[in-house]
Amino acid sequence: MEKSIIIIGAGISGLPAGCYGQMNGYDTRIFEQHTLPGGVCTSWKRKGYVFENCIHWLIGSAPGKLFNSFWEELGALQEKEIINHEEMFRVEDGNKTLILYSDLDKFKAHLKEISPEDSQFIEEIVSDARKWAAADLPIDKATEVMTPLELIKLGWSMRSAMKIMKKYNSITCPELANRFKNPFLKKAFPLLLGTPPIYYSTAIITTLGCLDIGNAGFPKGGSLEFAQGIEKRYLDLGGKIDYRSRVEKIIVKDDKAVGVKLGDGSEHYADYVISAADGYSTIFDMLDGKYVDEKIRGYYENLTLTPPIVTVSIGVDLDLSNEPHWLLYYLDEQISITGEKRDWIMVHNYALDPTLAPAGKTMLNCAFETSFDYWNDLLKDKKEYKAEKEKIANTVISELDKRFPGFKSKVEITDVATPTTWVRYTRNWKGAYQGWAFTPKNAAIRMKKTLPGLANFYMAGQWVEPGGGLPPAVMSGRNVTQIICKQDKKKFVTSTP
Repeated sequence: MEKSIIIIGAGISGLPAGCYGQMNGYDTRIFEQHTLPGGVCTSWKRKGYVFENCIHWLIGSAPGKLFNSFWEELGALQEKEIINHEEMFRVEDGNKTLILYSDLDKFKAHLKEISPEDSQFIEEIVSDARKWAAADLPIDKATEVMTPLELIKLGWSMRSAMKIMKKYNSITCPELANRFKNPFLKKAFPLLLGTPPIYYSTAIITTLGCLDIGNAGFPKGGSLEFAQGIEKRYLDLGGKIDYRSRVEKIIVKDDKAVGVKLGDGSEHYADYVISAADGYSTIFDMLDGKYVDEKIRGYYENLTLTPPIVTVSIGVDLDLSNEPHWLLYYLDEQISITGEKRDWIMVHNYALDPTLAPAGKTMLNCAFETSFDYWNDLLKDKKEYKAEKEKIANTVISELDKRFPGFKSKVEITDVATPTTWVRYTRNWKGAYQGWAFTPKNAAIRMKKTLPGLANFYMAGQWVEPGGGLPPAVMSGRNVTQIICKQDKKKFVTSTP
């Protein structure tokens, strides 16, 4: 008789856990509180526009490259057009411009043109990015199921990549940029890719390498369509998804997870339970905080979270396909967003994907780091909450009108998502859409996928993978299935549609 697995959450960890569970002979069932798959990996439609709010670039977009095999197994990229960027990001500061070209040779020449005096440091950065991209990382097997000999071989095979990561894991992006002699590069380089200043510089180095080999493209159609590809694969494998099914409690008997209780009061049972949902909600609400130790409690009390954001998405009757795809530019005068002074705006222009807007029109968005408490307090008065969203949208539109003449009169629709929006749809604790921040401290932590004293239960996703992102999320769901297979003395197998 097949063993059964209940999975909480149909995001980019829950769906893969279900897919690999089905591939390995388990009877899986996913409970998802929302009406759509993807979790944080989502987009939504308004009046012909698709407001994209997740994928900026996808590691694993190139056949045969790092992480691509996972997306192939999950049916995420089959028959999917990948849009690769010639220019990924641009920073404008008055008459000075820094352009992140995907081609590292072109990027290197551009940096040296800006700052010949930094040639040696520029060569070092580009060389390290290439070395990381060339590393053949053996990520196919979870470390939790490896033998001691396999772990030794893993360490040896990863020595080149680990050397690069060790070098950059200890410093933040601004600290790395501070090594430039050129004042403009000191200021502009850490802003590339919209990376929060608390993030460690590996984020930039690894992405530079992946861009150069064409392994960081954008899947045409956006995040929701991408997630729906994995959903289809899961259903084709025989899996079951219950939408509009919010899990309130994980049922435990004799310190074993045996099922879940939904918001409608119904109970559902299985041999294993995997939570690919929000970490805090899982541990302290669904399990009432009964299965924690000081280490786990310390995570939620002390670790830095991904800064929550407020995002203004705009549909405009302008063809902005000749404008930069992703632009951060400094303003002539500061603006106030959520009570904080801002001297730049970051614009993500999705004109590169014609499926995200009607012909000749453009969907774009602007995101700002913000305070969860600010928005959570505002939500107590819905009129004030709505008024603040309208105020932010109007401020952003007015500024964009200065950069793109005629913009304001051509706006057709706006949509503002706040940290409380993330909480409503995904339960992400304090609106931290990527869980733990990508900081040097957090990166050094290896979190267990189990909870102390609780059997037959596992966690997957960004709350056990510091740094978040889609590749670690999918790998997490895959690894949990490997761990369960090992417990049941089953050989872990995969297939590709």
